[in-house]
Amino acid sequence: VKKVSHQQVVKLLHNKFVVVLGDSIQRAVYKDLVLLLQKDKYLTVSQLRSKGEKSFEQDCLVEGGCLSPLHNGTAYREVRQYQSDHHLVRFYFVTRVYSPYMKSILNDFRRGPKPDVVIINSCVWDISRSWIEDYKENLHQFFDALNGVLPMESLVIWNVTMPLAEKIKGGFLVIKHKMPHLRMDVIEANFFSGKLADGYGLDVLDLHFQFRFSLQHRAKDGVHWNTIAHRRISWLLLQHIADAWGVVLPCPLASVEGNPSIHFLLLIRGTPRLPSPWTRPPAPPVGPQGIPRPAERQSLQRVLGLPRGLLPVGHAQNTSLGRRPGGILSRCPSHLNWFLSMCRSSGSTPSSSPYP
Repeated sequence: VKKVSHQQVVKLLHNKFVVVLGDSIQRAVYKDLVLLLQKDKYLTVSQLRSKGEKSFEQDCLVEGGCLSPLHNGTAYREVRQYQSDHHLVRFYFVTRVYSPYMKSILNDFRRGPKPDVVIINSCVWDISRSWIEDYKENLHQFFDALNGVLPMESLVIWNVTMPLAEKIKGGFLVIKHKMPHLRMDVIEANFFSGKLADGYGLDVLDLHFQFRFSLQHRAKDGVHWNTIAHRRISWLLLQHIADAWGVVLPCPLASVEGNPSIHFLLLIRGTPRLPSPWTRPPAPPVGPQGIPRPAERQSLQRVLGLPRGLLPVGHAQNTSLGRRPGGILSRCPSHLNWFLSMCRSSGSTPSSSPYP
């Protein structure tokens, strides 16, 4: 089974500044990226479970963690950073999508070097401690503040929260009455956050959809995921970044289960890639009668033998949205794209749809 390699990551992120914001799952995302920048190995179980250590694979603990008392409260802080001659990766542990602490992080972006890539998720901590309505308002404030700080060329990826188990264990879940319906609250929060992030021009990576049939890789606590799942997340993120930057990775990468995704079928069959984020999208080709030919949507249908009006799950259907022409898996969550595509193919698109 082919997989993402150390050399691919080193070249793709050469001279790039990557920031990861979020909870313990996002910390594992950071750790897997740091590991891939140095060697072709997987995270160990102890590395996945550890938090606040002074050093992980040549990185350093900048703030919080074991430098102060470890605890499971909302005031826990952990800032990590890995730096080499040509790479800089930083992680901030956050328990609320918008707070005074998040404002201080945005001030770091304002005063210091601007990140080339920002990978964000904040949900489970938020909705397990407050109402979803508060979370929605905080998302609005955060996305608005983030767009005011980062330049247009920064690639911002909102990671949709991964599936929770029906029964979960976790030190952060102090409010017991929220536990029975937290899983469904996450689905509602995912729908709203994905739609809102798209509206603010951020890219959306729907990890809930991507891992809905990979629950065997979820840990026994019902919240966290194993090392195979995190390598799959790294693959999705890196392929997304490559698409957004117009970079072709040297070889197709396979999924965790070893089955190539539709995206790589598209690459193997030679369909056109999305335009580079640094150039204006080309004008549609013109036919012999001066009439524009069918766009990429129709050419993809012919290649894959799909019904008219239907695209593969996760393919960006409108490259005019967002901060830049994004790649596959960007824009609104992929399961929403699939649902709306099915409606369009039957001629019954809901009038209340938030998407064009």
